[in-house]
Amino acid sequence: MIELLKKIEIKGDELFSIFIPTWNSLAFLQLCIHSIQKNSHFRHQIIVHVNEGDDGTLEWIQNQPVTVTYSKENIGVCWSMNGMRRFVQTDYIVFMNDDMYACPNWDLELMNEINRLPNNYFYLSSTLIQPRPFWCDAVIAPADYGQTIESFEEDRLLSEFATLEHGDWSGGTWPVSIVHRDLWDLVGGYSIEFSPGMYSDPDFSAKLWMAGVRHFKGIDKSRVYHFEARSTGRVKKNNGSRQFLNKWGITSSVFMSLMLRRGEKWNGVLSNPGDGAKFKSEIQRSRLKRWFESFNDLGSGKSLHKE
Repeated sequence: MIELLKKIEIKGDELFSIFIPTWNSLAFLQLCIHSIQKNSHFRHQIIVHVNEGDDGTLEWIQNQPVTVTYSKENIGVCWSMNGMRRFVQTDYIVFMNDDMYACPNWDLELMNEINRLPNNYFYLSSTLIQPRPFWCDAVIAPADYGQTIESFEEDRLLSEFATLEHGDWSGGTWPVSIVHRDLWDLVGGYSIEFSPGMYSDPDFSAKLWMAGVRHFKGIDKSRVYHFEARSTGRVKKNNGSRQFLNKWGITSSVFMSLMLRRGEKWNGVLSNPGDGAKFKSEIQRSRLKRWFESFNDLGSGKSLHKE
């Protein structure tokens, strides 16, 4: 059950509604909100969903100028995000993890990009800076400014973050991300069948793709430090990769690499992958994988729909 603990009426000049789901990560949440308040160019509405909050989060958040929803148990990302939607009072919805630190003008750079676009059919992501090596070129890594609150080098990050070379990239899909609320509503927000949330980000992007969005872009100058706290290790995960395959008929890796082209240098609005040999081959492989897993379920007596 999702409860509204506190609603803050906006002053009228807020630009984004920032969703922050949190689960017993008080120190990270405090730093995240601090960074938004300190480093944003514009004023924003902040909406926090507190899962459990028995680490002191519930007491602390009551005294902050943010709207707060609450659940006694951890309900995961999908339910949390959809629950916060009801209290949005701006045109744009931003998803930010609680273990992130927004660098100066992160929001200005997103808005500059939005102002250049002809319509609201876009999905943008900030460029993450992460302390550990990472598999995707969309992220600036490794760039270690601390992996814990105690080791965080805020001053050094603030003096260096803009000097790290990168560039705009294709395939914006994960937080920090921004979408117009009309587009959010059109595709129905986050899909609760992916609860507690594994692969809910690529699923949301796939829904946007089906709705006609082709402007999936990562903005180089909008930068956010990500501690990679990995709270997902505390939850029983859904089999998100398989759910994605069953729902869309292709693997998430095919969708990300051949359709969104995530991490590639930005070369403009995406186009349909067409009938290229590689894409056709990957589609066939996806179908075989889907058939093979279903066949194995039949042999083991499992339900085809059980995850």
